[in-house]
Amino acid sequence: MSKIIKRVPVLLLALFYTTNAKSQNDKLGTWNILNAEYYLNKKWNVWVEGQLRTQKFVDDIYYHQMKGGFSYKLNKTTVFLFGAGQYATYSNGGNFKSPAISHEFRMWEQLTLTSNISRLKIEHKYRAEQRWFNRIYRNTFRYRFNPIVPINKHVIEKGTIYASVFNEVFMTNKAPYFERNRIFLGLGFMINDPLTVQAGFFRQFDYSLSNPGTRKDFIQTSVSFRLNQHKGEPSPHSIPAD
Repeated sequence: MSKIIKRVPVLLLALFYTTNAKSQNDKLGTWNILNAEYYLNKKWNVWVEGQLRTQKFVDDIYYHQMKGGFSYKLNKTTVFLFGAGQYATYSNGGNFKSPAISHEFRMWEQLTLTSNISRLKIEHKYRAEQRWFNRIYRNTFRYRFNPIVPINKHVIEKGTIYASVFNEVFMTNKAPYFERNRIFLGLGFMINDPLTVQAGFFRQFDYSLSNPGTRKDFIQTSVSFRLNQHKGEPSPHSIPAD
């Protein structure tokens, strides 16, 4: 509990900067995610994910990504993950409007640690990314603090409504070292063992040397399938992965 309390000032500070940044676009965008996992056994699984993002509400599609990888569950609280994917960003003002602004290939290694305080589950995600952005190499380091709590049941299982909140910070090894901050507040519903849906408010804040800070607000929706999940395995946690 003391470790969580120590993190609160940092998270509040990040939220303050995010809220006071200038808006990239006054229109509310959407962030749409489809995720599927297949369990090979109790330790290993493979996964794929696709995303579409819009500048306006379900219009002006400007971004898509497709990625996949595998994860290894060391124990109930520790999971290692490897992923790779292709990412594309297009010009504003249309659906996949040319010319494309950027193409990116990305690989990453991730460590997820979880802990429980009564019915509250807390995830800590640490990720190191290797990125080829328009053929220019860069590194990104990410940390996400994600509390999740079931509302109508004591654990997340079939028929459970749950609340999820996260704050994620992005750092680089070159100036500007603080690159991005994301916050999310939403609700999820585990319809049955393989299917979970989630929706909520999402804000992304970007910082660069030439810009003191910009933000973009989204409605984020996600659908997650977990296939061949073994009995007794933990229920789906927060989505998205990005």
